[in-house]
Amino acid sequence: MSSNSKAKGSGQQSPTEPFKQSVASCLRALARQPELEVNYAAERPALAAGKVRLPEPPRKMSAADAAIVRGHADSFALRLACHDNNVHRKLMPTGQQARAIFEAVEQARVEAIGSRRMEGVSANLSAMLEDKFHRGKFDDITDRADAPVEEAVALMVRERLTGKPPPEAAKKIVELWRPLIEQKAGKNLDRLEKLLENQRQFGDVVHDLLDSLEMGDDRSRDSDDDESEDDKNKEAQDDPSGQDGEAEQSEDGDASAMEQSEMSSDEMPEGATEAEDAQSAEMPDDTDMGDAETPGEPWRPQHGRNEPRGPSYKPFTGKFDEIASAEELCEPEELDRLRGYLDKQLSNLSGVVSRLANRLQRKLMAQQNRSWEFDLEEGQLDPARLHRVITDPMHPLSFKHEKDTNFRDTVVTLLLDNSGSMRGRPITVAATCADILARTLERCGVKVEILGFTTRAWKGGQSREAWLAAGKPANPGRLNDLRHIIYKAADSPWRRARKNLGLMMREGLLKENIDGEALDWAHQRLLARPEQRKILMMISDGAPVDDSTLSVNAGNYLERHLRHIIEEIETRSPVELIAIGIGHDVTRYYRRAVTIVDAEELGGAMTDKLAELFDETPAAAPAPKRGGARRKQTVH
Repeated sequence: MSSNSKAKGSGQQSPTEPFKQSVASCLRALARQPELEVNYAAERPALAAGKVRLPEPPRKMSAADAAIVRGHADSFALRLACHDNNVHRKLMPTGQQARAIFEAVEQARVEAIGSRRMEGVSANLSAMLEDKFHRGKFDDITDRADAPVEEAVALMVRERLTGKPPPEAAKKIVELWRPLIEQKAGKNLDRLEKLLENQRQFGDVVHDLLDSLEMGDDRSRDSDDDESEDDKNKEAQDDPSGQDGEAEQSEDGDASAMEQSEMSSDEMPEGATEAEDAQSAEMPDDTDMGDAETPGEPWRPQHGRNEPRGPSYKPFTGKFDEIASAEELCEPEELDRLRGYLDKQLSNLSGVVSRLANRLQRKLMAQQNRSWEFDLEEGQLDPARLHRVITDPMHPLSFKHEKDTNFRDTVVTLLLDNSGSMRGRPITVAATCADILARTLERCGVKVEILGFTTRAWKGGQSREAWLAAGKPANPGRLNDLRHIIYKAADSPWRRARKNLGLMMREGLLKENIDGEALDWAHQRLLARPEQRKILMMISDGAPVDDSTLSVNAGNYLERHLRHIIEEIETRSPVELIAIGIGHDVTRYYRRAVTIVDAEELGGAMTDKLAELFDETPAAAPAPKRGGARRKQTVH
């Protein structure tokens, strides 16, 4: 097994090494995955296929610190042991707010299984949740509009399943939502306890709960699709048992659930097949170590729509914000030196990413079959038909025109998080992957824009000073100066922009991240492009963070705005949005997303998702009208 929690030489062990080894062993045992890779890092805890990252414990560790680390480990282990990704994907609702609630409640379910069986696990999970909500400043929330409804529902479900009250730091958000949720969905909450061990039936009741809250989907079509899919599977297998076979399968599933409920605490059920790809590897609610992962929004019941709209968002002042090209932020000689440093740091990785990019290039070039229209009255002279003029001088000249393809009429924007948490390996990998993919797509005739986003200062800049000078008015909005960076414009060739990516290696560049405004900026730039197909790829390692803004606004102020921008793009824009989270579960924000644990996986994730997008057929633009008869022929 591979883990940085393995024993080192006795003379090299840190004081926390025995503790880390013990926690990793317990995690593997509880998850019943002895080969699970467990790592510790001063980053956000994360879970992906075959890998778990836990928070690095402090060298002088208190009992509370130890309980928090163990709580994260127990949460991941229970997710692996008691959760079936295939069932979860089939039951996942489509509405944005509904998905957040469904995910949070499912995590509450798996944690409740462990809490009810093992007192130690229950204490660890309680410590972890208390730390999460305390760090997220949830105890400062006084308005329901600022209270995440999914967190409130999940804590109320936990209360029903385990009898434990909400953590002290989360009591306010629960009490803000409790009257409304109890009134609308209290009966559904009461039904959940009897179905704790059966994920499918539990999920069905959660859908009923969402219907009560007017967030549910129309599930009749889904049921028909499931039945149709079952019928196809049976036909493929020539199953003579027909409906009896389906009943048998259902009974087996119920029996398995019953067996799980009868197991002792040291026989936690082994989870169903874990997803092989990072996208389907779900991450529990606590993975952000205290950040408010899914923001709350005002209650606006509307059946069948993404819920709800984002709140008003504003910068205190925008006059100190900056949009600059890499050349404006750094001297040419310095850029050359930084680019050389970047190449040296990632000489090994660049070969791997290059191979992936070449595979993508071969795939894309294969789609670029040339298609022509012949016998036109204008266009490019067709030499193959000149003999007609010789045999018949009265015959008009024949012209041809190469048809535009959707594939070539495409622009891709890579938006890179330039925050301080990306410092080190993540930012160097992101820079190299963006560089190689830009070169690859350019060879295929696809234009690429590379953008970055950060702030000009830590903990507020001139914007905060202006707020202080104005007497600290309440609810000031964003209190930091944005820095949006253009590393490569879409119309700029790769050879001119190559060295610009070295700027990410510059000491002091990476600060804080305000994702919502950066995403909106990149989106607006794409909308102004003439290409028919527009793709926006966001690469980030966490939720928006700006201490100066969050210290005087709601704890999830930036994150709610990000959710609002994502919904605008996904539901109202022609831009195709995709996100890759490095150690951060972005699947709860974006409909099309993948989460990876290690930065080294970024190259593969980027090429895979781009290949998926190009495999899809976008809506074709109407063909231009031309006079004269025409005959179509495809030339390979």
